[in-house]
Amino acid sequence: MKRRTVLRTLLLGGIPGAAPALVRAAPAAPAAPADSSAADPGAGLLAQTYPDLQGKPQPLAQWKSKPLVVNFWATWCPPCVKEMPELDELHKRHPQVGFLGLAVDTAPNVVKFVSKVPVSYTLLVAGPGVIDVMRKLGNAPGGLPFTLVLAADGRIRKQILGPVDIADLDRMLSAGVA
Repeated sequence: MKRRTVLRTLLLGGIPGAAPALVRAAPAAPAAPADSSAADPGAGLLAQTYPDLQGKPQPLAQWKSKPLVVNFWATWCPPCVKEMPELDELHKRHPQVGFLGLAVDTAPNVVKFVSKVPVSYTLLVAGPGVIDVMRKLGNAPGGLPFTLVLAADGRIRKQILGPVDIADLDRMLSAGVA
């Protein structure tokens, strides 16, 4: 056989075991360092810190020990405002689950809003810059409301763009978020 034919036969697997041996002989490229926020968007979210309504920075990692519902909302978003009392009821019904509202708004607007529509779960002021974070979490258009359900380890279990189906979320939380 000609040299070219022999090489082609070896590379295309004409001799059993020959091609895999050639592949195994090649040195492995070093692995690139993993970016945990790219590989696990939930972990990226929990690495963030946002101020509360008094301006005190609150690291989201403090909610990592149990399942968490994170609702991105704004005072100027009618569907957001409409679902907040229902989310508050779910918060009261499911004490084993953390609830967190991240406002795509300003602190003065949120303080004024909660004086009229109080909620029992924590609200933080994320501001308009959080839209980029929302996009990394699967909300490509950056729309509101946007809700995530995270497992206790921070993995995203459900993404909801638009108003939450409260009955569906209630069933999911009742069944447990693994």
